[in-house]
Amino acid sequence: MHSPAIAIERTPLVAVYGTLKRGLRNHHWLNGAEFVGTDLLTHVTLFDLGPYPGARLEPSRGIEIEVFRVDAAGLKELDVLEDYRVRQPASGTYDRVVHETAFGPAWLYLYNRDVAGCPAIREGGWQPRRSHI
Repeated sequence: MHSPAIAIERTPLVAVYGTLKRGLRNHHWLNGAEFVGTDLLTHVTLFDLGPYPGARLEPSRGIEIEVFRVDAAGLKELDVLEDYRVRQPASGTYDRVVHETAFGPAWLYLYNRDVAGCPAIREGGWQPRRSHI
């Protein structure tokens, strides 16, 4: 269990790979967060779920992420957006776990639901369809 306050003590960084990236429709959820940089994760594969992607722990050739420094209030808001449930992480849409990045450990939201039939993205990044920008 990682409440936002305890989570921020562990690491103040969050890695994003979908609609939270700069220029995309949910980036406003990171207002006030400091952009730290970009990185590639080779232990994560994205799945195109239509309006947004979901990440799973599967090898890839490198998934593009953006890393931000957030505070406890910001992480709490992201938890709401991502339907992360502190007391029962497996029951939410996403789980929040720590993964290593070039900037140190960062929180990453992993998709909990079924991805059968969803296109896998094993290199690069997710691109929104025109109607989902």
